[in-house]
Amino acid sequence: MKLDDAVRAIHSIDTPPAQAEEPAKVDEVFNTEGPTFGAYQHATFHADGLMSTVFKAKPIDEAAPVRVVALKVTHPAMMGAPHNSIREARLLVKARHEHVVPLLDTIREPGDLFILVFPFLRQDLENLLRSDRLDRRQAGMVFDGLFNALDHIHSLGVIHRDIKPSNILLKTMNGPVYLIDFGIAWSADDKDSEPATSKITDVGTTCYRPPEILFGSKSYDTSLDMWAAGCVVAEMVRLGHLPVFDAGEVGSELALIKSIFTILGTPDEVVWPSSQACPDWGKMRFQQFPAKAWKDLLPGAPEAAIDFVSKTVCYEMTRRLTAGEALRHELRSIIRAA
Repeated sequence: MKLDDAVRAIHSIDTPPAQAEEPAKVDEVFNTEGPTFGAYQHATFHADGLMSTVFKAKPIDEAAPVRVVALKVTHPAMMGAPHNSIREARLLVKARHEHVVPLLDTIREPGDLFILVFPFLRQDLENLLRSDRLDRRQAGMVFDGLFNALDHIHSLGVIHRDIKPSNILLKTMNGPVYLIDFGIAWSADDKDSEPATSKITDVGTTCYRPPEILFGSKSYDTSLDMWAAGCVVAEMVRLGHLPVFDAGEVGSELALIKSIFTILGTPDEVVWPSSQACPDWGKMRFQQFPAKAWKDLLPGAPEAAIDFVSKTVCYEMTRRLTAGEALRHELRSIIRAA
């Protein structure tokens, strides 16, 4: 079955109501002179990504269940690895889940345009954190949504590779929560993904990148997502909701390494045994920093949160919690009970 047909088939058979319908009242402003793409009109600029432009638009069919969509417009021929929008569409079909953003449609337009169609989601965790508007109930929804999504995709052999607050969206302030942007995701059985032992290391976003890829490991696994997800949880419980690590204004890898070392301590073989397998480990000498206590970095956070972060944001890949273990951690029940 062709990709476009597969996308339409899964939504014509059993699209869950929570994904297919919108609140009764949708107040959006559209450019009535905006272009039409496929079955969607009045495309209105929303945001620019590194390899795409996102528009919001309206279905031409006024009876369509999703009344506002997001159009992710890409040029596959101009995309360099690891970016691949056609692979993204394939993985979204494969990884369909209540907390993975639903791919509603794909469109091919002249000029080598490939467009992915999603529900238009109005809130993201990044905005809620930076504006200090994330309440405890929403934090519980985000925790559940993020780790349920990761547990699902990891069970399928998919690594997201770009977990960060701006890729965690909410349909409304009351949820549901979706993981978005699989543009650089990796899958063991996808023909356009790199070999498992030769994965691209230029993945992730600045302060959410784990140490193994900073030192050249190409054999990383799903624990890469867990480091980033642990950083997100740390932001959620941290006063001021600021990122834990700082890569500087230009996103320097050396600045990020120093930031990690000054917080977690400069690692040795005891705390990071697998560092010896990283191609770039040992090429430079680093100042020896002592590890800081998470309770001092996250003042006021519950003990369960400190324990959770310490077990995800840690050097050794094999010691990080899995997404399934995260869902069984004490922190989940504490957040959900708030």
